[in-house]
Amino acid sequence: MPEFTGIGLIGWIIIGFLAGALSGLVVRDRTPGGCLANILIGILGGVVGGLIANALFKQSEVAGWIGALVVAFIGAVIVRWLLALVAPKDRHY
Repeated sequence: MPEFTGIGLIGWIIIGFLAGALSGLVVRDRTPGGCLANILIGILGGVVGGLIANALFKQSEVAGWIGALVVAFIGAVIVRWLLALVAPKDRHY
């Protein structure tokens, strides 16, 4: 699991919102939007991205806001892509 150095809970929420919102611009297909959805997808994306970064680079720590945002964004795109795969075809958010 990644350790976002010096960011804290408020930082997780801000990074989660930004990563979720940016990933919503990349993956627009049948995925939920809005503040709460973006925060949850972004935070989950941070966890997924952190696990992937840890597996690829053997680093358990992400330094700073930019590193955390990049990792969370990549993970959030993956989460949104997976959500788009399992979402019903006729439902649009």
